[in-house]
Amino acid sequence: MEGGVAAEQGTVTCASWIRRPEEAHLVALGKSKHGNFPASFQIFTFDRLTTSLSSSPSATFEFEDGCDPISLAVHPSGDDIICSTTKGDCRVFELHGQEKNFKLLAKDLKPLQNVGPQKCLAFSTDGSRFAAGGVDGHLRIYEWPSMRVIVDQPKAHQGFNDMDFSLDSEFLASTSTDGSARIWNANDGVPVNSLTRTSDEKIELCRFSKDGTKPFLFCTVQRGNKSITVVWDISTWEKIGFKRLLRKPACVMSISLDGKYLAQGSKDGDVCVVSVKKMEVCHWSKRLHLGYPVSSLDFCPSERVVLSTSNEWGAMVTKLNVPADWKEWQLYMLLIGLFLASAVLFYIFFENSDLFWNLPMAKDQPTRPKLSSYVGDHQSDDKNMWGPVDM
Repeated sequence: MEGGVAAEQGTVTCASWIRRPEEAHLVALGKSKHGNFPASFQIFTFDRLTTSLSSSPSATFEFEDGCDPISLAVHPSGDDIICSTTKGDCRVFELHGQEKNFKLLAKDLKPLQNVGPQKCLAFSTDGSRFAAGGVDGHLRIYEWPSMRVIVDQPKAHQGFNDMDFSLDSEFLASTSTDGSARIWNANDGVPVNSLTRTSDEKIELCRFSKDGTKPFLFCTVQRGNKSITVVWDISTWEKIGFKRLLRKPACVMSISLDGKYLAQGSKDGDVCVVSVKKMEVCHWSKRLHLGYPVSSLDFCPSERVVLSTSNEWGAMVTKLNVPADWKEWQLYMLLIGLFLASAVLFYIFFENSDLFWNLPMAKDQPTRPKLSSYVGDHQSDDKNMWGPVDM
């Protein structure tokens, strides 16, 4: 395996970062039953210096028999995590406290009891919407945290494959197991559009751009035996281009919170990271999950690190080989340095310039008139120093 550090071995079915204050981020893992170990939901701390997870979980919740986790969604605040299970229910895990001193409270999510396994779960960027896409193709969108129903569409798809909210939380994109893709208005649930495709194309994964300047939708498309990444303009819902990136079928896709990088995981364990600005691969971890599909892929909220999982190799954290980002204090230091350099250059230019006031003086010419020559000598006893005035 190349480019990653094993974080938790085996049985991991889903995972996600949890944003916390002061960049003390956590990782949530869903693990299926393995031998004598029951299915569980676990939370690990993350060490930024070593780019690794803690050796043991800081909190654990054990599921009952016959109940394995399928998918996870974390609220942008980091306080709520929703987990779908094979039993057909969704559990809510509330996180209380700071850093290592936190408690995990589990409870059932009543509107999503006995609804069947949910393949896709997602919170909107602003945290005001929650969407669930079932294995049976049923789409549900709720207000959060009131759980008021916005959309309840039993036949949205043949079966859900992927979904994602736009940056402004206005749209929800979803893809189906039959290769189709639809766009929904997240405020009223009205279908906006169906993405166009040819007869030999299957749209599989979708992610909206997140940088706030380019209104794009990225989708992985299987065109015959070729795998490509297609870009749609969300203002017109028309294709604007495509490119071969992973060059093999992708089974999971993720985008960083600042929208600068797009990641794809293959069905044989590779992970590639793409610079969105250039649409070029800038990091490649081959054989990261050797021979097994990457089941989940998620960017760290503040570091250039990705979390990936597979059923065989478990969870792995990988530090990306990409240019380091400028920190806020580094920008301030750069501005101060530029200001000081400008001041020095101005002083040098002024001292060496040929301005009128810097012209050389004659030998018998005083370099600077004395102030007394203008205002007189204050020690003089002559009270009529200007002489008589001729009227």
